[in-house]
Amino acid sequence: MAVTIMISGLHLTIAELVVVLASAVLVLARWLPPAARRRTAAGAAAVAIAGAAGTLPGTRWQILLVLGADLLVGAAAAGVWLLDRRAGRSGRRTRWWLALPGSLLCAALVVGGTVAAWALPVPSFPRLSGPSAVGTTVLQWTDPARDEPATPDPADRRTVVVQLWYPAGKVAREAPRAQYLGRTRREADTVAAAVAGYLGAPGLLFDGPTRSRSHAVPGAAPAAGRFPVVLFSPGLGGVRTQNTAWAEDLASRGYLVAGVDHPYDSAAVVLADGRTVGTRIAAGGDPDEDDRRRISWATVRAADLSFVLTQLGRLDSGAAAGTFTGRLDTGHAAVTGHSLGGAAAMRAAARDQRFLAVINLDGGVTSDQLPLRQPVLVLTHQVRDQADAGYVARVTRVLDGGRGPGYRLSVPGSAHLSFTDAPLYLPPVPALVGSLGRSESVRMTTATSAAFLDATLSGHATGLPATLAEYGDLSVRGSAAAR
Repeated sequence: MAVTIMISGLHLTIAELVVVLASAVLVLARWLPPAARRRTAAGAAAVAIAGAAGTLPGTRWQILLVLGADLLVGAAAAGVWLLDRRAGRSGRRTRWWLALPGSLLCAALVVGGTVAAWALPVPSFPRLSGPSAVGTTVLQWTDPARDEPATPDPADRRTVVVQLWYPAGKVAREAPRAQYLGRTRREADTVAAAVAGYLGAPGLLFDGPTRSRSHAVPGAAPAAGRFPVVLFSPGLGGVRTQNTAWAEDLASRGYLVAGVDHPYDSAAVVLADGRTVGTRIAAGGDPDEDDRRRISWATVRAADLSFVLTQLGRLDSGAAAGTFTGRLDTGHAAVTGHSLGGAAAMRAAARDQRFLAVINLDGGVTSDQLPLRQPVLVLTHQVRDQADAGYVARVTRVLDGGRGPGYRLSVPGSAHLSFTDAPLYLPPVPALVGSLGRSESVRMTTATSAAFLDATLSGHATGLPATLAEYGDLSVRGSAAAR
C-alpha cells in the first residue's frame, strides 16, 4: 500500500510527489543557462521516470496529466535534435517566443494535475475516536414474506444487502483493511461508476474513493460484550458505504452499525451471485407525483429496515448462522438515514416501536409522516433561502407533534453532503460539501450522533443539549421543550 503524505493539504504518495517536483524542474530547465540546462533536464527526467515507476500499477489520472508534460518536453527535445542532425548542426536552442507556448502548456499540465490531486484525493479516513478496533462483513438477506415491488415477477422476493461495522477484538496492525465502496476493487469500480452515472458526473470524480481503504478489518472477530444496534439507510440513489467514516467511528465506540443497500433504489447493488442491480427510481419533476413517489420509496425502505432489525435479532439468538450470537443488543436499536434515508428512518420508527431512537441526517419527511414516540435528532444544513426555511418548517412540525424529545440542529457551514463521506474526496466547494473541512465534517456528524445515541440507547448522562449546541443552532422540540 502506498504511503500517503500531506503537504499543504495535498494528498500525494511519495512517488507522486517525486513526479510532480521532477516534472516542474524539467519544464523550467528550458529557461536555465545553457551550461546547466541539459544536465538539469537529464537529471529531472531520470527522477520523473523513477517516480512514475513507483506509481505503478494503476497510476492516478491526475499524475498522468503531469507525466503528459514530461512527454511533451521529451518530444520537443527529440524534434529539435532530429532537425539539428538533418541540418548538420548541434546545440541549437529554439527561439524563446516559439518555446514559450509549449512551456506554458507543460506548466499548466503540471499545475493542473497537482490541483486535481488536491481537489479529488484518495480519501484518508479520520482516526477512530473510540477505544475499539473495527471489523466489517457484508450479508445478503431475502424476505420470503415480501414481493419485490420493482419487478413484475410475483415470484421475486425482496432482497437486501447489508454491511455491518462492529467493535472487533484485537487485530494485527498489518491486517488488510476493507476496500471502500465494495467488498472488492471490482465491486468498488462498479458502484463508483453507477453513482457517477446517477449523478450525471464524470467517473473521474470517483477514481480516488475506489483506491481507498478504510479502518475496518474484514471478518475480524467481534469484541466481547453486546452492542447496541444502529441501522442506516443512504440517500436517494446512495449506497450502503456512503457514510463509512461515520459508521466505523460509531463502531469504535461500541455500536454495531448496519448500512443497507436498497436494490432498485441504490445506484448499484452487487448481489452475492455477481449480478448488479441498478436503480430504477428518479424524481419526475411534478411536485404531487414526486411526493407520492417519495412516500412509496420511503415505505419500501422502512420495511427493509424493520426486516434487517429482525434478521439481526436472528443473528443474536443463533437462529441465523454467524459470529454474532449473543453480541447484538437489538433491544436497544436506533434507525438512521441520510436524505431520503432520513425520511425512511422516521417512517420506520413510526411503524416499528422496536426502534428506540431516530437520527435523520439532513433528510426530509413524507407528507403523511405519523407522530413519533421516540427521541429524534435531525441534523440540517445551514438555512440559506426560502426553500431551506420551508424544509426546516416541515421538519419542525413533525418534531413538535412527537411524543418524545426532538432535537433539530442546524449546522453552520454545512451542505447536504457534509453529513456523508463526500467531503473526504470531493472538491472542497462550499455549495457541494460545505466549508467545515474534509475531516471536520465527518467529526461533526459523528460527535453529534454519538452523543445522541449515548443518551438514548446507552443511558449515559451526557448533557445532550449542551453537547449538540456546540456544533450549531439547536432547537429543542416535542416533550423535551417542555422541560
